[in-house]
Amino acid sequence: MNGAIRRGFSFGLTSGIITTLGLIVGLNSSTHSKMVIIGGILIIAIADALSDAMGIHISEEAQVKNSKKAIWESTIATFLTKFIIALTFIVPVSLFQLYTAIIISIVWGLALISLFSYHISVRKKIRPYKAIIEHLVIAIVVIIITHYLGLWVATLG
Repeated sequence: MNGAIRRGFSFGLTSGIITTLGLIVGLNSSTHSKMVIIGGILIIAIADALSDAMGIHISEEAQVKNSKKAIWESTIATFLTKFIIALTFIVPVSLFQLYTAIIISIVWGLALISLFSYHISVRKKIRPYKAIIEHLVIAIVVIIITHYLGLWVATLG
């Protein structure tokens, strides 16, 4: 995998997991509605994937050293990765009771982050546990914040 595709994949994977988990947890806390959560995931899969792809595209263009081909490789890799990762979270929400689906989604997201963090660590020849713990802590903080934000939103209606 070349550097441009790796950047797009890494960004799309991480953003896809964190954004979708935050959305799922927050919407569950505020609505407890499968339909709302599935709708949110579909919206994230399209709108946020396109937004992130545009962001990486402009960021890559700002780097003088990047070729047109590399810019588009990062852009497409970001979009496809985020789109596909976000859609994977529809599976547990569709198949299981909502509480179980949320737990499965959290485990799925944290497992993907752990595996990718391990992969990065091995590639960079650094201790995997430090990167894994750092990335899991960030993801868990997002989950906790969006849970409480969802509970607060529920009190507004």
